[in-house]
Amino acid sequence: MSGHSKWSSIKHKKGAADAKRGRIFTKLIKEITVAARMGGGDSDGNPRLRSAILAAKAENMPKDNIERAVKKGTGELEGVSYDEIIYEGYGPGGVAMLVECLTDNKNRTVAEVKHIFDRHGGSLGAPGCVAWIFENKGVITFDGEGVKEETLMEAALEAGAEDVSESDGEFEVITSPMDFETVKKTFDEKKMTYKQAELTKIPKNTVKLEGKKAEQMLNIMEAFEDNDDVNHVYANFDIPDEVLEAIG
Repeated sequence: MSGHSKWSSIKHKKGAADAKRGRIFTKLIKEITVAARMGGGDSDGNPRLRSAILAAKAENMPKDNIERAVKKGTGELEGVSYDEIIYEGYGPGGVAMLVECLTDNKNRTVAEVKHIFDRHGGSLGAPGCVAWIFENKGVITFDGEGVKEETLMEAALEAGAEDVSESDGEFEVITSPMDFETVKKTFDEKKMTYKQAELTKIPKNTVKLEGKKAEQMLNIMEAFEDNDDVNHVYANFDIPDEVLEAIG
């Protein structure tokens, strides 16, 4: 399981997502606004906006909030203009990290990103230092108890998915970015309910962490998640379940 997915699983177990609902809404509103600004307010013709709205609905964001964010992006309502910036660096144990930000103040953001890296045993790197480790993919996640593996595998491969994997009681269907919408549509038509569907980045390899490095990695991920300017964090780490249990 990729670092991104591993972190999602850890957050779910810790209940962190519910505790930080307000911050999640803030990040999603930024993403919807930027997606609408870049690709227009019609989600049918804007895959990034469609994905952002789907994520917002999964977090039970009110419809009015979503519509306002879209209108701010298209200019129908006045709103803040955000810039997209990607920072690259290394986390504890040499873990590769991509930090995607949406900000209205680049100087503030780079200072905060560098501070988080430095404080938690990492370092901010030069552009291009780790980007090659990550591939753009579509990921559709199913609860392992809600679907039969054989049925899911058959539907996924028939629709053009690249792979299906199982970890932590969940199935992940991996697609190319171009085939993502087709595969998702197939599941919708078959009324196969998924937990999450998103365009994301998956590492080509992972770094196994234990002990202090594992604890530092969880802390740096949480610090980035807590920063309002950080939209997504991708990292190629893996922490065994027994190590997570020991950390608590």
